[in-house]
Amino acid sequence: MARPGAYLRLIAAGWTLTRAGLFELVIRTAPDAPPLPIRLLRFLGPRGSSSRIGVKLRDALVRLGPSYVKLGQFLATRADVVGTEIAEALSGLKDEMAPFGSAETHRIIRQTTNQAPDEIFASISEPVAAASIAQVHRSVLKETGETVALKVLRPDVRRRFAHDIESYFTAARMIERWIPESRRLRPVAVVETLERSMVLETDLRIEAAALSELRENTAGDPGFRVPDVNWAFTGRDLLVSEWIDGIKLADIPALDAAGFDRPALARQVVQSFLRQAIRDGFFHADMHEGNLFVDAAGRIVAVDCGIMGRIGKGEQRFLAEILYGFIRRDYARIAEVHFEAGYVPATHNVADFAQALRAIGEPIHGISARDISMARLLGLLFEITDLFDMQTRTELVLLQKTMVVVEGVARRLDADFDMWKTAEPVVGEWITRNLGPVGKVGDVVEGGGEIGRFLARVPGLLTRADHLARSLTEQSEKGWRLDEETVKAIARAESRYNRSGRIALWVIAILLAILVLT
Repeated sequence: MARPGAYLRLIAAGWTLTRAGLFELVIRTAPDAPPLPIRLLRFLGPRGSSSRIGVKLRDALVRLGPSYVKLGQFLATRADVVGTEIAEALSGLKDEMAPFGSAETHRIIRQTTNQAPDEIFASISEPVAAASIAQVHRSVLKETGETVALKVLRPDVRRRFAHDIESYFTAARMIERWIPESRRLRPVAVVETLERSMVLETDLRIEAAALSELRENTAGDPGFRVPDVNWAFTGRDLLVSEWIDGIKLADIPALDAAGFDRPALARQVVQSFLRQAIRDGFFHADMHEGNLFVDAAGRIVAVDCGIMGRIGKGEQRFLAEILYGFIRRDYARIAEVHFEAGYVPATHNVADFAQALRAIGEPIHGISARDISMARLLGLLFEITDLFDMQTRTELVLLQKTMVVVEGVARRLDADFDMWKTAEPVVGEWITRNLGPVGKVGDVVEGGGEIGRFLARVPGLLTRADHLARSLTEQSEKGWRLDEETVKAIARAESRYNRSGRIALWVIAILLAILVLT
């Protein structure tokens, strides 16, 4: 049961976003919506140019709190949906928010390390970047002279996240209750996934572990790297890592001035993400331009691993085969993969689903990114999955969201970016390695290992089975016995049952009396 405060916060957020113009974006992407709600939303929304609406929306999201800022960061990568001017206004949400004072930073350092800041660091700069969760300072270690980045968690951010999540749960439950068609999208389960992500993001030890794992996984990848972690001074509210000198991907003029090949950078970003997801099943799930730099060697450097995604081998194979199927226009195989994974109920026909997928895939092949309406494409996909009763898979929510964000980053770097051509080398390599002859040998070896582990457990299983058989034989010969505690527990349960039954009878009798008197 949601507390009244959750409803009030939800109403306040809805009103604030309406007045700021968020639903003007909904109107743009839903031209077939009923005219009366559209007129009402336009009446309540702001007047003026797109840039003015973008600024008002950015300020409103900041006022509402960190989880709403995440929504703005996502929209900032989708200029094709919200328009260039609004995307530009929202881009400041990535790492240009108001910083908190240095006194708070010093307090957190002292609390985490049990030492005074000047005992560890020779210098601590003013904040060089401030985002919705934390801010970053440039510092120099006193002992080694190494330049490091200090990431310090914002004060009170956990409480604000908790309030936002409570409101989201309230909205999700209302949507599931009042809009039956939405239940296949599982709004409550999606919010649960978001909640887990937020809990992990507000513990910087977890982020440090993610940085470390991602660094190991991608150590040999071309054109991509991750900063190293300094574990000696890292804690729940403080993360110390290698300092990165580079140009942000958001700074297009600086990239051009430095002579970087932007189309090549766009390919590096997308291919790096696909390697992480398909090959490792562990990927950076917040790859917007504010978290991506280009170093002097032209490598993409990813920072801020607060939000990470993890998928199992089944989901890795699903993603690879789906992408490969679209690349090769093998719609029958894409349909089969959906049915094999259990994503589409077996009551539907595979050939019919393949035909529907063809309606999505064919119009986008050979067309440049600037000519593809992602809103129209996603709308068509929604209609088709609705026809085939496909439910939202919560384990794929972060993956789907990150794919959209990464494509948005690539689109800003290269207006003619082609997702399919870029994905083909990575996906093809995975298919060859895992579904070709080498992959089949690996499956056999892995299956042999499973058999070996099962055989190793057989003696223990046989011993337990023997004990169970002896116990059953003894009980059948001597009868079943209950110990004293079990008898008392049964008596207490019976007493509660009888008392509940008497109360229920009294309630029924009183209600009948009221009905008769009425």
